[in-house]
Amino acid sequence: MRVLGIDPGTATTGIAIVEEKSGNLNAIYYSCIKTLSNIPISYRLDKIFKNINSIILEFSPDCLAVEELFFSDNVKTALSVGQATGVILLTASQNNLEVYKYTPLQVKKAVVGFGNASKKQVQYMVKAILKIKDEKIEDDAADALATAICHLNWKRNKRIF
Repeated sequence: MRVLGIDPGTATTGIAIVEEKSGNLNAIYYSCIKTLSNIPISYRLDKIFKNINSIILEFSPDCLAVEELFFSDNVKTALSVGQATGVILLTASQNNLEVYKYTPLQVKKAVVGFGNASKKQVQYMVKAILKIKDEKIEDDAADALATAICHLNWKRNKRIF
């Protein structure tokens, strides 16, 4: 099974493809989609759409797992993450991909073992689980990998968080 994991944002969207074969998880692809804050939001969202659509066409994932906004003190940030999430959901729908949503707490718990894990701890465990050696992974890409791992763990264990 191949999962497209996504950590949404308008400035940086983390994207990752994780595949499970015979119980082993492998990172097939991971990166970030970055947009500039000085261009109109419509162009930024279009870039996110086109990049995710391209990833879907290239890697043919079986489903999409997205980290959903759990809480935000900053209303502007929450709105922009919501806009990016909307584009992600639209892209999934247009490609007939089933979507699974996980909170940051669920993702951290599935990958690290507890919901208050730091970014550094998540990144460490993502690299350990996927056997990624001596490589710096951007935080948003690590979060996308973690989201995909979370979904594969949930699917394998049929656990409800």
